Amino acid sequence: MEDLPVSTQNIYTLLTPLALFFIVVEVGLCFYYKKTLITFAEAISNFGTALGNQTVNVLVAAGVYVLYGYLWENFRLIDNIPMNVPNFLLLLLGIDFIFYWVHRWGHEINILWAAHSPHHSAQEMNFFVALRASVTQRLFSFFFFWPLTIIGFRPFDIYMMTGIHLFISFLHHTELIPKLWRWVEFIFTTPSHHRVHHGVNFKYLDKNYGEFLIIWDRLFGSFEEETDKVIYGMYGQAQTWNPIVINFHYYSILWKDAVAASNWWDKIKIWFMPLGWRPANLPPKPPLQEITLQNQHRISTVAFPHAKVYLILSAIFGIVLMMLIINPASDWTTLQKMIGSGLLWHLIINWSGILESKRWLLMSEITRILLTVPVLILFTNLMDKPVWMAISIVYHFYCMIWTARFFRSKS
Repeated sequence: MEDLPVSTQNIYTLLTPLALFFIVVEVGLCFYYKKTLITFAEAISNFGTALGNQTVNVLVAAGVYVLYGYLWENFRLIDNIPMNVPNFLLLLLGIDFIFYWVHRWGHEINILWAAHSPHHSAQEMNFFVALRASVTQRLFSFFFFWPLTIIGFRPFDIYMMTGIHLFISFLHHTELIPKLWRWVEFIFTTPSHHRVHHGVNFKYLDKNYGEFLIIWDRLFGSFEEETDKVIYGMYGQAQTWNPIVINFHYYSILWKDAVAASNWWDKIKIWFMPLGWRPANLPPKPPLQEITLQNQHRISTVAFPHAKVYLILSAIFGIVLMMLIINPASDWTTLQKMIGSGLLWHLIINWSGILESKRWLLMSEITRILLTVPVLILFTNLMDKPVWMAISIVYHFYCMIWTARFFRSKS
């Protein structure tokens, strides 16, 4: 494997179809067995968050190649580590061990919880939840993997392996798979272990951080067996499907406390203190009341009528737009990808407006459509592709008519 720039190779381009395949299988099994493990509103919200997150991964890839590349070029201890099977496994173990601690600190330190908490704000457990990733967690995670470059692992190999590691964790997010064989449950992280990790039951809080191996949790005292019914979600979560709010909700809480702090040191300190810590001049947080099936406040909103088909088609379009942005084979320039990323975020924010029947949605969606059509025509040379030109115009004309007809707020 040549040491090619990360910008020309994106592991997520390869993993995206696999993730979509498993999602389709899970949805099909839930439908066949009549299991209500997936609700439409949360699923589409999770999916939108994933699309937006992929635009950040492009920036992460560029940053990894530059910064990690500098460390690898100047400080590596081993000159050549080929990606054969033994070294592949060693790199996977190294990333898994580092990520165990990054994950654990993500539950213990305010600023890291702000980055990680959007993933825990889901109130279900399915493959859509695995997609509900924070736009800032990937950035924070790569602050910690740099020692692997000093050992001698190439930046591209590290970036590739973190993608594979993330896909392994994707497979843990389901309730369809029960506990597995005893030896598997003892060594590897399984869906049962990860269900515990997402639980807000007091006995499950801050447990089972492992993504590939559960032995780290057994060694470092953070393991918990799945026994009671798991309640999913987080304490103090935002009651919305808006991806901006979901991603920056806890940052907002910390910021308000930092602004209210009378001591300048406390304004800085709050970001790096354990969860629950507050500046000296502010009252302490009240003790948590355990969330149970009886008192859980599920996010519940009323969507505009006839929204499901529209959102499903919009999700398919979102995948196409995302691939144009992240696919190394895309002809788009860096500036065009930035503009496309802005349109993708506009798209998924509007999904929350549809799901919550927001007044601003009508003009926002019409504006998005009017901006998207010329961008697609210009950036992808649709004038030279009459079939795709026709499909794009017909689809967006449908979006315009549907929006004008059904997405008008009555409040």
